[in-house]
Amino acid sequence: MASLLELLGDETVDRLGALSGLSVYPRSIFEQGGTVFFMGNKNNSHVFGMLQSSTLTHGFEVSFKEVKLGKVVFYLGLGPTNHTNACALRQALPWTASIRVGVHKSAGLGDRMGNATPGHVRAMRHTKGIIPVFAQQSIREMERTVRTSNEVMDAASWGVFQEGWTAGFGSDADHLKTPADIDYCADAGFIMYTFDPRDHVDNDAETDDVETLKKKFVELPWDRLETTADSTSAAYIDKSWDLEGFTFGLNEEQVLRAACKYGRALAHVKEQYRYLVEKMDDRPYEVEVSVDETDTPTRPEEHLYIVMELKRLGVQWVSLAPRFIGRFEKGVDYIGDLGEFEAAFAKHVAIAKAMGPYKISLHSGSDKFSVYPIAAKLAGDLVHLKTAGTSYLESLRAVSRVDPSLFREILAFAIDNYEEEKVSYHVSAVLDKMINPDTVADADLPAVLDQFDTRQALHVTFGKVLTIKDDEGNYIFKDRLMGVLSSNEETLYDALETYLAKHVVPFSD
Repeated sequence: MASLLELLGDETVDRLGALSGLSVYPRSIFEQGGTVFFMGNKNNSHVFGMLQSSTLTHGFEVSFKEVKLGKVVFYLGLGPTNHTNACALRQALPWTASIRVGVHKSAGLGDRMGNATPGHVRAMRHTKGIIPVFAQQSIREMERTVRTSNEVMDAASWGVFQEGWTAGFGSDADHLKTPADIDYCADAGFIMYTFDPRDHVDNDAETDDVETLKKKFVELPWDRLETTADSTSAAYIDKSWDLEGFTFGLNEEQVLRAACKYGRALAHVKEQYRYLVEKMDDRPYEVEVSVDETDTPTRPEEHLYIVMELKRLGVQWVSLAPRFIGRFEKGVDYIGDLGEFEAAFAKHVAIAKAMGPYKISLHSGSDKFSVYPIAAKLAGDLVHLKTAGTSYLESLRAVSRVDPSLFREILAFAIDNYEEEKVSYHVSAVLDKMINPDTVADADLPAVLDQFDTRQALHVTFGKVLTIKDDEGNYIFKDRLMGVLSSNEETLYDALETYLAKHVVPFSD
């Protein structure tokens, strides 16, 4: 008996469009278990569709109507791209659900507005050997954009479905700090959990004198660390390790500095990890440890101390994000000496190979084009690239092309609010160097996104742009912004594909 797709024939897209009244996304058409699933667009809104020989809903919220293919009656169901249907979709088409990535080269492509995944998929089609993480958002970003963990996961599933990406993708609950954060993201089905212990890192230990370090060392929470000061001293002081061609040694001062700087953070990570293990039970999960958002770099010897202590405490992880030398600022290329970065990065990779293996994670990895060749060469498969804000910025580039007036409003607002919004970010943009939107011709507006200071202002103000309301409770920008992008999807996807491909292609096999 012919399948439904065979009955629809060579004109499948047009016939589904005629039956449903939708502009059907060609790559979304997929037949499974006698049902043809697809997705379309009507009046700039996404609609889910299914065509089959019965009115069984399979858990979907759809309204059915009879249609004919030749002389045979079928049932066409249409419904919204909501959470209920996203859950049913992941059951019906497992490739729309996230997977455990493991110790495999990967790239996280965060989506702050819920409309970027199709562009991300198109960027990934330019690569080989990289597993994408399409559902990625930090708790901080969710709070600033007023998005839920379910919305983040669902947007990734719908985007993957729309583009027909069947190769698998990960999900990253990023920068988690509390058990409540874990609960919130676990309930949405996230698989990767990035622990952020920055609040427990003692940055002063970087410059404390030795006597101060000795006092702090004795006062560390040794019960939570499940060891003693004497045992730690014996395990590390004046010891050395030969790893992948490098020798790493720790004298007394280095041990004191590493332990005081990261000791409480390690205790926190251990507790978060054990809570996660109990929470997830038999569900799949994986862990990243992030110490990148601290004031001082993670020396290779401190990296070694961190991972040896994590192993002693029974923590298992697939990637770790050190705080690298130089500056990984938001939205711009690496600032620092590339030679020094490469020398230090080689040591970090050596530790990851010998003590894991696990991946070295490049946080704030957006736009670090000068770093990518170095990381790809040295880390090989042991690398995870993490981007987020650059997709929002490229969405604004799309807006600048189709609605210059709206872009000018957003840019002026970003400049006015930069000083307030930059507080929790590593940025160095200067107000006096930012481009006045009123001095730029419409045709030149897209290039404004390439100016260092202006780009950073747009980057750090995303939360306020997406959430600020007027006195009557109406969004000032969000509805117009989303409307412009919805009615110009291809412009958005082209901008994202072009720019994100520049991030991931350097890592391609």
